[in-house]
Amino acid sequence: MNTPGEIAKNYLAVGKAKAQLPLGKMFLLAVLAGAYIALAGLGASVASAGAESAGAGRLLSACVFPAGLTMVLLAGSELFTGNCLILIPVLHREVSPAAFVRNLVVVYLGNTLGGILVAAGAVYSRIFDLFGGGMAAGAISTAAAKCALPFGIAFLRGIFCNLLVCLAVWMAMAAKDAAGKVAALFFPIFLFVLCGFEHCVANLYYIPAGLLALGDPAWAALAGDVSALTWGNFLFGNLLPVTLGNLLGGMILAWAYWAVYLKEKK
Repeated sequence: MNTPGEIAKNYLAVGKAKAQLPLGKMFLLAVLAGAYIALAGLGASVASAGAESAGAGRLLSACVFPAGLTMVLLAGSELFTGNCLILIPVLHREVSPAAFVRNLVVVYLGNTLGGILVAAGAVYSRIFDLFGGGMAAGAISTAAAKCALPFGIAFLRGIFCNLLVCLAVWMAMAAKDAAGKVAALFFPIFLFVLCGFEHCVANLYYIPAGLLALGDPAWAALAGDVSALTWGNFLFGNLLPVTLGNLLGGMILAWAYWAVYLKEKK
């Protein structure tokens, strides 16, 4: 097992490699990561829709969703939230701020495409017909609830979420085999889903899926109040504050570990 100090040192090389990826490869890997997170969100929704109670549904969803980061890390792809850790080599002056921003922008765009493609695939393949349309009702209700969050609450939930996501990536780097990485990342991701924190890449699946499902009158009739579910509320009421919160949460963790394990050496 790698110690925290060894993880910090190793991430200097990892972050530098991520920042130096050619744009085409970076974007394609980001599309894959967005799709992996979206597929985990879809699986988590299936698990929760079949549960007997809301509490059991959230617990099942939290158990399934770590599959997303598992695929991202083990299959190899680029995830916006995890890449906030690239701040570590930036602070150590081994990656330029411009390269850091370039990576985040390109990866965010790729994650967006991957998430929306899976959302569209889930809706138009009629997966939401499961449980007598319960999947559709749940998807629409989830998206509407996310869009109804006040800006400040969405921002704070975004901070907590990416503290845990980046911690999951950090802990996975402690392991030297695949099984250890999966075990290490599971609990931080489990906690963020269980607590209802907000992840911008996951929301690039959840909210478009709800918006697209709303276009089916039969599905829309199964949902409750969906007045908050609009593209405007998605982009500016949820995605904007959650993305900013995710950025801040991830960079706080990156700065903390850099300050503890690398700053004096620099």
